[in-house]
Amino acid sequence: MFFDDDIAVPIGIGKSLPGHCRVPEGAHGLVVFVHGSGSSRHSPRNQLVADYLIHHGLGTLLFDLLTEDEGGRRRNVFDIDLLVDRVGNARNWLRTHPQLSTLKVGLFGASTGAAAALVSAASDPEGVQAVVSRGGRVDLAGRWLTKVRAPTLLIVGGDDDQVLTWNRDSARQLTCESRLEVVKGASHLFEEPGALENVARLASSWFTAYLE
Repeated sequence: MFFDDDIAVPIGIGKSLPGHCRVPEGAHGLVVFVHGSGSSRHSPRNQLVADYLIHHGLGTLLFDLLTEDEGGRRRNVFDIDLLVDRVGNARNWLRTHPQLSTLKVGLFGASTGAAAALVSAASDPEGVQAVVSRGGRVDLAGRWLTKVRAPTLLIVGGDDDQVLTWNRDSARQLTCESRLEVVKGASHLFEEPGALENVARLASSWFTAYLE
């Protein structure tokens, strides 16, 4: 492993968010995870996907988007502007890191984090090379959807009816290269046997294509 360490993402004077970054030898790209409501860097779903990406030669950065205080206030989970700021903090940390600054960057967003990932990509078109959404509330990206330039993959469970509707509507607004993948028989959390592995496989193929 080229890099494997606990890290702290600065978010202001004397404040930081804990995370963990892993980069295998020979990696050209790194995926920042932007988790959704009630989740953290310890999410077993994101950990599974991260392990799969590492195995396929991509770096990963998982970090808490909210402080412990902020996480206790439900409204912050849906504060897309705040989440976008935190993604920007992570991007700035990567840009200034002597070992990681040259890596291409992708964003993997889930639930409300997917909206933050898309807004971040739209506002930093040179800094984000690819986006993948898992069961994302991409509709919350609003007017930013038309401004996304990074190739975007939307993955939705076939049984996640409302989120699938939102994703189909949002996909029609995207003007970048994009694809909507429906995982048959999967619910919102992809808890069915093999469903999350399908997500990992799809995400890995997408990121490998655009971050290598």
